[in-house]
Amino acid sequence: MKKLVKEFQEFISRGNVMDMAIGVIIGGAFTAIVTSLTEDVINPLIKLIVGGNVGEIGGLVVPGTEIDFGKFLGAVINFLIVAVIVFALVKAFNEAQRLALSRVHTEEQPPAAPTPICPFCLEEHKPGATRCPHCGSELPSPEEA
Repeated sequence: MKKLVKEFQEFISRGNVMDMAIGVIIGGAFTAIVTSLTEDVINPLIKLIVGGNVGEIGGLVVPGTEIDFGKFLGAVINFLIVAVIVFALVKAFNEAQRLALSRVHTEEQPPAAPTPICPFCLEEHKPGATRCPHCGSELPSPEEA
């Protein structure tokens, strides 16, 4: 039980909960905007094109039933708009995160020291070696080089 509580505290302290809460709030507000777009702009355009009453999209409601293809079409358009925007936001966030991580990794690594080369056989050897492992020549000390 203590392990579960500890994991939950780590989850809360990471900031993921705040990010998720902000996403839900913004998602709700954005969904209201998109719903208004479909109900107030797109559905009237469909009504204008197909012809129909104010309360229903003409030709898209099955007479004598509760089946309303117009509302379904509006919900599909609403979903597609929200899905495309969420996809674009996630893609942009992932790209920004990737750039930030690559920037951190390049800043953490100090520049690599040049690998010393034997002046006789021109092969690389370890820094501080006194003899070349390839040709056996005695190497000059770093002060002499």
